[in-house]
Amino acid sequence: MPPNFLNGLVSLPWWGYVVVALVLTHITIAAVTIFLHRSQAHRGVDLHAIPSHFFRFWLWLTTGMVTKEWVAIHRKHHAHCETENDPHSPMIYGIRKVLTEGAELYRLEAKNAETLEKYGKGTPDDWLERNLYSRFSWQGSGLMLVTNIVLFGPIGATIWAVQMAWIPFHAAGIINGIGHFWGYRHFTVNDTSTNIVPIAMWIGGEELHNNHHAFPTSARFSMRWYEFDLGWLYIQILQFLGLATVKKVAPRARMNLSKVACDAETLQAVIAHRYEITTRYAKSLKATCAEEIRRLRESGKAPSLTRLRDGKAARRFRQWLHLDASTLPSDQRESLNETLSNSRVLETIYAFKQELAGVWERSTVSSEQLVKQLEDWCQRAEASGIAQLAQFSRRLRAYA
Repeated sequence: MPPNFLNGLVSLPWWGYVVVALVLTHITIAAVTIFLHRSQAHRGVDLHAIPSHFFRFWLWLTTGMVTKEWVAIHRKHHAHCETENDPHSPMIYGIRKVLTEGAELYRLEAKNAETLEKYGKGTPDDWLERNLYSRFSWQGSGLMLVTNIVLFGPIGATIWAVQMAWIPFHAAGIINGIGHFWGYRHFTVNDTSTNIVPIAMWIGGEELHNNHHAFPTSARFSMRWYEFDLGWLYIQILQFLGLATVKKVAPRARMNLSKVACDAETLQAVIAHRYEITTRYAKSLKATCAEEIRRLRESGKAPSLTRLRDGKAARRFRQWLHLDASTLPSDQRESLNETLSNSRVLETIYAFKQELAGVWERSTVSSEQLVKQLEDWCQRAEASGIAQLAQFSRRLRAYA
């Protein structure tokens, strides 16, 4: 047997094998974020048959994942985020379990026929899916192993092992785990999703997880000038080549500073940007809250906050602003009530936040009524005597 065959058909320096492994795993990440996530799960982009079939074939070779299973599990995650029905929430299972056993949680949920039936609609159901990809899901990984060994010799098995671990580690562990546990947030959504870092080439834009949860159907995940979504760049290239059609992207807030009263346009913009507005509300009132909490601590009228440092006490109250009191643990609910009863300023700030949230939560009220409620909210906010609240209200009117 020729020695060349034993060593593989392709001979590379050590760094060449590293490059090959990184390129192969990156193609897999691109397939997951573009095909499975943005196209199939959320319909943010339509793909031409050429990239669609390539991604399906590549995922069969490198992950063995069935499209319907992945899509159904991900949609269920969005529908029941941070609840007991969430397939992989670190708030429920613990961060260690999701990081180390995320793939096991995925496989367990994939066996749930009810999940697949309810959340897996609209995924490929052609001859290839029924007779190859779904029927022989793990045989593709075996074919990838043989191909790697033939091309690169024994080192090909190592490259294959990296390929097999890449998605379970990054998607099931990092995104589903760290992406709901640690990072920064632009939008106050009803879950713990975070942006891990503004740039992470190796996970194709999936690191911008809080942005995605705020606008799940958007094909673009980046929302600030310093954030870079590599998956979105690839989608733009495919669209330029006529191989993709972007269906939806997150709206960009526009401001009309000349507006002096709320109208239907204001209401529509406020509802569309509600998560950003909720976050901006807490930031706008940050100095006022901190000053008032400092006053309460010095007077001894808020014992539960007195036990905390100034900065931590202020952060605790800003966290309360994001949540409904009924969702808080009993001890925090008592602390909140105690704080509000001893401060007219904080009570006003908290009450106005809850009222504002009610504007976009009232689905049974007509648009005309909601516009009137929003205008009344702004008028009362500007007459509250709280300068930062009045300033926030004037900016709110300008949303267009």
